[in-house]
Amino acid sequence: MNFKNQCRQRLMAWLLAVAVLITPLSIPAQTRIALHKNSYSTSDDIKAGRQAASQVERQLPILNDYEATAYINRIGQRLVAAIPREYQHPEFRYTFKLVNTRDINAFALPGGPMYVNRGIIEAARNEGELAGVMAHEISHVALRHGTAQATKAQKYQWGILAGAIAGAVVGGNLGQVIASGTQLGIGTYFLKFSREYEKEADLLGAQVMARAGYDPRDLANMFRTIEQQGGGGGPQWLSDHPNPGNRYAYINQEADELNVSRNPIKVTSEFRNVQARLGNLPRARTMQEIARSGQPNESRSAGSGYNRAISYPSRNYRAYNSGNFLRVSVPDNWREFTNGDSVTFAPDGAYSQQGITRGVMFGVVRARSRGLQQASDEYARGLLQGNPYLRQQSAYQRTSLDGRTALGTVLAGTSPLTGRVEVVTVRTTFLRSGELFYFITVTPQNEAGAYNPAFQNILRTLQLNG
Repeated sequence: MNFKNQCRQRLMAWLLAVAVLITPLSIPAQTRIALHKNSYSTSDDIKAGRQAASQVERQLPILNDYEATAYINRIGQRLVAAIPREYQHPEFRYTFKLVNTRDINAFALPGGPMYVNRGIIEAARNEGELAGVMAHEISHVALRHGTAQATKAQKYQWGILAGAIAGAVVGGNLGQVIASGTQLGIGTYFLKFSREYEKEADLLGAQVMARAGYDPRDLANMFRTIEQQGGGGGPQWLSDHPNPGNRYAYINQEADELNVSRNPIKVTSEFRNVQARLGNLPRARTMQEIARSGQPNESRSAGSGYNRAISYPSRNYRAYNSGNFLRVSVPDNWREFTNGDSVTFAPDGAYSQQGITRGVMFGVVRARSRGLQQASDEYARGLLQGNPYLRQQSAYQRTSLDGRTALGTVLAGTSPLTGRVEVVTVRTTFLRSGELFYFITVTPQNEAGAYNPAFQNILRTLQLNG
């Protein structure tokens, strides 16, 4: 063996020895959660969740406060983006709405619809605790616990999957309210998840929190906050979410195994503002009070952002850059509301969770058709289905968006929000990705003269990035 080879072997031996010395004896690892047997498809989750959501929103007082709803949506989407890949379902559509009740509770339905009680926001001590509850509920959806539980219960011959799942996830007094107006059948037998499912949602929720920039210990702290503020009768959350045992300890242990930010999200200005905003609203009822009254939607319009006195568009404009698909200038007295791949601009008093009465909307949707006419038609049909008071007033006209071939059409009808004829103009074009971009303007017909110049200025400044 020559001298060079001897040196090379000695060097490799030394490097191996160093590698052994610096390698930790044990590598921390997050808990691996196995999915349960499930005889339903993900499309069944989506269908059941939609049906149950429709039922829930008829029976519960949804709080239509745009700012508070936008806030929980931003937290929710941040958490959804942090779900580990093996538990992601791209076909699920996670949505987040507020329920105007005092009870400290939240629940989610298969496929993504989630409802956060006003009471849990008011009880939380920081955004991390609120995010912990939401991460727990999102984890139930990602792990498909609703349909997994329905799979176990098939021997009881459940009738309607949506009804059964609604009973399974909401439980307690909430279950009483929903059951009072619907036929749930044997779904009311399963009013809460098992302790096994609860622990899995705790652990995955902790992992999601860490990946999203929160401290999972806030989830553990939230359980203690709930116990302290729940009152002598026992908090609603703990009724619907049974303690698997040693909850505080195992969540903290899981946090020790995770890569938690050194500066996690805690108290934010948005959190303080939304708590104060909700605190200024009239007192919310409890679920027991709603059940006794038989009028769950009595306070449905609380927090509406609509106002009769609305300023016309400013002559001063500000630039907006979405960062991914859009640059545009809008009147500087219009407010911005983002939701996923869409952004809305509207003046104060012209928006709420129910929609806008004046302003513009931009967004991107997946197109099933490759032809612009067919894709535009599909999108317009969806708008008309979601807003049945509107009717298409014109055939598609060839137009332009940022120099690209586009189509435009006009919808109109008497708005249930204003009682006046509303004019909605829809323009669409394809992005290079193949997605359909839309630009929508909304105004009462008798105010079109005041808004059309602003719409034209917006159109002239529009730049598409994709």
